[in-house]
Amino acid sequence: MIRDLREWVALLEREGELVRVSAEVDPRLEVTEIVDRVVKAGGPALLFEHPKGSAHPLLVNQFGTERRVCLAFGVSALDDIAERVGEILEMQPPEGLAAKIRGLKTLKSIADSRPRTVRSGSCQEVVLRGDDVDLGRLPVQTAWPEDGGPFITLPAVITHDPRTGQRNVGMYRMQVLGPRTTAMHWQLHKDGRADYLFTEGRMELAVALGLDPISAYSASAPLPKHIDELMLAGFLRGEPLDLVKGVTVGIEVPATAEIVLEGYIERDDALVPEGPFGDHTGFYTPVEPFPLFHVTAITMRRDAIYPSIVVGKPPQEDAWLGKATERIFLPAVRMTVPEIVDYDLPVAGAFHNLCIVSIKKAFPGHAQKVMHAIWGLGMLSLTKGIVVVDEHVNVHDYAEVMFYVGANVDPKRDVLISEGPLDHLDHAPTLQFYGGKLGIDATAKGPLEGTREWPPEIEMSDEVRALVDRRWNEYGLEAVPPAPDARIRQSSRRLLRR
Repeated sequence: MIRDLREWVALLEREGELVRVSAEVDPRLEVTEIVDRVVKAGGPALLFEHPKGSAHPLLVNQFGTERRVCLAFGVSALDDIAERVGEILEMQPPEGLAAKIRGLKTLKSIADSRPRTVRSGSCQEVVLRGDDVDLGRLPVQTAWPEDGGPFITLPAVITHDPRTGQRNVGMYRMQVLGPRTTAMHWQLHKDGRADYLFTEGRMELAVALGLDPISAYSASAPLPKHIDELMLAGFLRGEPLDLVKGVTVGIEVPATAEIVLEGYIERDDALVPEGPFGDHTGFYTPVEPFPLFHVTAITMRRDAIYPSIVVGKPPQEDAWLGKATERIFLPAVRMTVPEIVDYDLPVAGAFHNLCIVSIKKAFPGHAQKVMHAIWGLGMLSLTKGIVVVDEHVNVHDYAEVMFYVGANVDPKRDVLISEGPLDHLDHAPTLQFYGGKLGIDATAKGPLEGTREWPPEIEMSDEVRALVDRRWNEYGLEAVPPAPDARIRQSSRRLLRR
């Protein structure tokens, strides 16, 4: 288990996944250009040891490859994390002693994952208050030429629901407006914004920067509002987080964070203009009004490391945070829509623009049923386009998906146009937050769906494939991957003929 950011940096370095940049580099634009080239080449995490204007090293691209995300979680594949989460979601009343014992162990693991309060933490080795508070000490990036200023992009923003006291941890960008103020970019559909709207008077909050990688990921996870992100982090880490109370606020913060910003938002303050910002959509989001965050204290570890993330035209580092979410939450999606086999949120689609989903099709119109289910499912409700394919289709192979879209779709019959809520950052709809939805049914069709006789797909017989497998070395050819298994395809078609 990786306990803090420094252990994580040390692991990356041991694994050859981190490069230290000793040259002075400007956080305004120059870092972004370097990182953009490195990310798109699948390169390492970068620790800029001498960012211009700051004494704090700047860490970027820590999540920039699948291997690094797997290293962070201690797994060999992202689906391994999903299996662990799925054990919780799929818990049923146990039958038999062995099942009861397994269930008790899982429940104990969940209970043991709750954060624990400690008296002191390394995040408060240095405490700055009053006039000593200056966000200019930090190497906050101005990433793109038209950005409205420097933006904090990898924060864990900690708030509480004033009605229930429930903690929420979210990742919301923060534009630095002055030495002690930032804008807080709470989008329309975010839980932090809901906490803000239910607050009367002063709202205390804290922002943790530089967490262990699992805790940092958890801040970005689209969890239901009643689930504590720090408890999820503890469960995935296998050890709970230690929290310490802030020095100027009543908020508890991760004790080993590199940097913590404490402060408040006055509910009655006028909103402030925020933006433009070069976002993960590949476009600049325009200036909009958002709440003003007043920083009352900066606490930090000695020689604190400042973490950042660059977003922009995909692929960027956030692609692998999104892919982790895609895999981790597959069991949750299946719990609601059990006929789903797998799904893929293409990086090039900025995740909310397109979802490809494979299903075990059982009846006419089943694909349309799944489309509507996804459009009513948490943050997936903001998805703009959905492509549904049969269970044998690999949703992660975009060429295979496009083959079935081209082969199986009659646009008059199989294209569904609907409407509903859209992502706050989507610039395409005529009205912000609301617009059209596109569903494409690329499944094979049966007679009850008004088709002519559906032709069989071309497949070699199992006998001939087995023959060629046995004799391959006799042909004098180089080794090639085995042919795909046709049995699932055939069983799918038999179902449709019934």
